[in-house]
Amino acid sequence: MAEKPGRQILNAEGIDEALDQMASSIYEMVDDKDNLVLVGIRTGGVYLANRIHEMIQAKTGQDVAVGILDIGLYRDDWTKLSTNPIVRSTELPVPIDERVVVLVDDVFFTGRTVRAAMDALIDFGRPKRIELAVLVDRGHREFPVCANYVGINVATTLDEVVNVYMKEAGEEDRVVVEKK
Repeated sequence: MAEKPGRQILNAEGIDEALDQMASSIYEMVDDKDNLVLVGIRTGGVYLANRIHEMIQAKTGQDVAVGILDIGLYRDDWTKLSTNPIVRSTELPVPIDERVVVLVDDVFFTGRTVRAAMDALIDFGRPKRIELAVLVDRGHREFPVCANYVGINVATTLDEVVNVYMKEAGEEDRVVVEKK
């Protein structure tokens, strides 16, 4: 299958550097480190949350809890995608009440995914604070939300899509801006 033409904005080394900086910033900025929980939004955010966890652990020795959040039931566009929402499991290793939860996602665009993620998360408890870490912020917000930790900001047009390819999904690590 031929790849779509596009412009690569990060290679494997660039992704590692961005995630390393994000991991350092998260650990430095979160005051309640014992109650820090990284929660990856399925699917790309899960891979990134696990990598950030590994980097924090390697740098500090701190074993930060890592969870997986499925937002299928909370998306406002699921009716456009299927006749039934695609729902997979959410796995939170610890209760999130009174914890600092850092939601992790690959691409930050309109804010709709983040809104759905916060709705889903609140059904599991009442965090002390929710923060957002994204590898790529491409702008074009439709909701009043912003990320606390950003790997890279990329200017895009609405007829483009940002794809994050990860080795965990059987791809070579890279971030590419492609035409829809």
